[in-house]
Amino acid sequence: MDLTNKVVWVTGASSGIGEAICYELMKYNCKVILSARRESELLRVKKEMKISEEDVLILPIDLEKTKEAESWTTKVMERFGRMDVLINNGGISQKSLVEETTEEVERKVMEINYFGNVALAKAVAKIMKQQQSGKIVVTTSILGKFGLPFHSTYAASKHALYGFYDSFRLELKKDNVSVLLVAPGFINTNVALNSITGDGSTLNEDSPAQINGMKTTIFARKLVGAIRNDRNHIYIGSKELLSIPFKTFFPNLFYSIMLKLSKGK
Repeated sequence: MDLTNKVVWVTGASSGIGEAICYELMKYNCKVILSARRESELLRVKKEMKISEEDVLILPIDLEKTKEAESWTTKVMERFGRMDVLINNGGISQKSLVEETTEEVERKVMEINYFGNVALAKAVAKIMKQQQSGKIVVTTSILGKFGLPFHSTYAASKHALYGFYDSFRLELKKDNVSVLLVAPGFINTNVALNSITGDGSTLNEDSPAQINGMKTTIFARKLVGAIRNDRNHIYIGSKELLSIPFKTFFPNLFYSIMLKLSKGK
């Protein structure tokens, strides 16, 4: 897909992966919609992008408010008149034992990571089907392929995205709308630091895996490359990606090792 001058909507654009993607898109003179909850941070990213006013829209959204997805999309169309790419990247992480995780927390994670994600994709897909063109990019996780202790609800939300979008992709094919699922491994962001615990409080504890993870600039370059090459799926990370084929071919050994590694955490 040629990204030159395309209209691209990035959620989770206020930090981490989403912010880095916005900077990478500037190489292609894209018109960009920046979305996240924190408007002040979106304005900071806009300033860093050095983008002209006519080529950017700051659109604060809260993915928990799924019923507003149609109105958000209307605002984008009023500004740009079309929608070429949705990078559905906004989300939240969780770290807590199953027994210590409240139903409210479970619902919050699913509401943001799954229902909010899906509601926005469905609203945007209506426009893309009318255009007979477009691409929906979804940030999942390698934990969409297996679960780990302390991350049950987060893993569940990412598993759900795979089930939905593998199906939705086939339904959209006839309308020339494609879906790219992107599964990050360990990326150097604050996602672990900002995780919520079982009672809904913020973890405020970083992860060595995230600290030593791939830089967001490298991740963004690989993701944008996958969009340009019309990929359907891509894993982006380092040696942790070996866990995917390892689980497939040696499942018993895989879970035995994961259990040992998780003890004491």
